[in-house]
Amino acid sequence: MQIQEEVKQVVGQVLAKMKSNGGVKRVVWIAAGGSFGGFYPAHYFMEHESKQIPSQMFTSNEFNFATPPYVDGSTLAVICSMRGTAETCVAAQTAKKLGATTIGLYVEESLLTETCDYNIKYDSIALDESVTERVNSSVGLSIAMHLVSMTEGYEHFEQAMNAFAQVDDLYRKAVVATTPLAQAWAEQNKDEKTIYVMGSGPAYGSAYIFSICNIEEMLQIDSPTINSCEFFHGPFEVIDKEKSVFQLVSVGRVRKADERAVTFLKKYGGEKVYLLDGNELGLDQLDETVAEYFNHILFSPILNNVYMRQLSYATGEDFNTRRYMWQVEY
Repeated sequence: MQIQEEVKQVVGQVLAKMKSNGGVKRVVWIAAGGSFGGFYPAHYFMEHESKQIPSQMFTSNEFNFATPPYVDGSTLAVICSMRGTAETCVAAQTAKKLGATTIGLYVEESLLTETCDYNIKYDSIALDESVTERVNSSVGLSIAMHLVSMTEGYEHFEQAMNAFAQVDDLYRKAVVATTPLAQAWAEQNKDEKTIYVMGSGPAYGSAYIFSICNIEEMLQIDSPTINSCEFFHGPFEVIDKEKSVFQLVSVGRVRKADERAVTFLKKYGGEKVYLLDGNELGLDQLDETVAEYFNHILFSPILNNVYMRQLSYATGEDFNTRRYMWQVEY
């Protein structure tokens, strides 16, 4: 079954199940680490397109320790974990106990899939053979788009579905185009102790994942994430000619914020300021009515599978090794 048809069926079943409680009144996206960041495009879409269904993202343990009081039978909880992260499984159980309808996104079956009402299997972003349309961030975004389309209508739904059909081809071409650029960037930054990552709007989730999962977790290099819109409210004071800054330039309404940061970085930063423009990844080839919502879908796999890998090769640090994760009790 094609992934969009699978998502359509699941969302339709959710709406039928929740009809007796007045339908979906709120959606919460729950996960940890990269899975949490992967929900950003879905949440961003809901915030900017839905007039009827509020949306919120929660890290799994924040949801467990400080569960919002509004979670009940009118809440849809979409919960993601590749292999069944313990706190994420607990979050699914917490949501269920409160009456929420739950959708689990997974790679390997676990307590998460046992707990959730509905489950959708996704492709790991880290595998070269994975189809971009089927990775977790794409599935989450598709759920959001189908939910809005089926409850209140989404004018550009057809254009969005067409974009999903295009993204894998765009990603493959972007890998070829960015690999030599990433090699040069990695060589220039292989001895850096800190790499700042900047982004905003629809690309902020990708910046966040690149920092915490790719650079910090996988390569053990300090990497603060800075929102381009907040750059001028404190963080720009650390910029000098020696700082390593990786700036994502998004496509869409918030691009102006990224461009403002770029102007400053070009003036006061140095040779280690690096720009990655969504248009160069192929977002300009998508219908302009929906391209904004696909920033993350192209940025994240390129950052993970091209830039992170090249930095790993340049530093000689195996990106599969960890200092604490899976090594000690935590």
